[in-house]
Amino acid sequence: MAMSSVSLNWVPATLTKKSNVPHSNELARATALSLHNSVACPKETTSNEENNCKRRLLLLGVGAVTASLLPATSLLAEEIPPNYQAFVDISDGYSYYYPSDWREFDFRGHDSAFKDTFLQLQNVRVRFIPTDKKDIHDLGPIEEVVYNLVNHIYAAPNQMVNILDMQERTTDGKNYYTFEYTLASPNYASTSFATIAIGNGRYYTLVVGALERRWRRVRNKLKVVADSFKVLDI
Repeated sequence: MAMSSVSLNWVPATLTKKSNVPHSNELARATALSLHNSVACPKETTSNEENNCKRRLLLLGVGAVTASLLPATSLLAEEIPPNYQAFVDISDGYSYYYPSDWREFDFRGHDSAFKDTFLQLQNVRVRFIPTDKKDIHDLGPIEEVVYNLVNHIYAAPNQMVNILDMQERTTDGKNYYTFEYTLASPNYASTSFATIAIGNGRYYTLVVGALERRWRRVRNKLKVVADSFKVLDI
């Protein structure tokens, strides 16, 4: 299998698909590309692996261009809160903040995910599915949407549900529902925030949560993550 490669002048590691954006001012200084660095896909890859590698290389290039245009992207033009990093997926059209001491991991069926280094059930994950809806309001009023999601999608048959709060916001002309809920099983209980939005022909869902016994200590920290979720135009 032939090697696929892309030559890049300057590639900010902070703007790959799995990005860690430490500070907008730092990124704003990166404005030029260098043609001397080469990033390549290994020869020993399957067809799917090669396609994934090519996609990541493309994202690297797009990320470099985006960094040179700062503060054109609204998320990156903002001041990232202390002790958080920004994840920006230019290809799939979304972004959010996550605690800077969390690490990336694979969460089945999700596009991105980060978790606490020591407490694996304390994590954030994002997924999306195709939709013909244009806006989150097309799903119905927030009370009806949240009730159906938590009770019929998020909860397992043996779990008790408690919806604690729900909020609606509009950011950059896009509407979001964010809600807080607890799922209790016989063995343990977890509490989470979920933020849902529609854009780019996709229905996005971000969920960030922790064990219920730790919720009072981490609630405000995780609310920052839930409120930071944005859909980007692609």
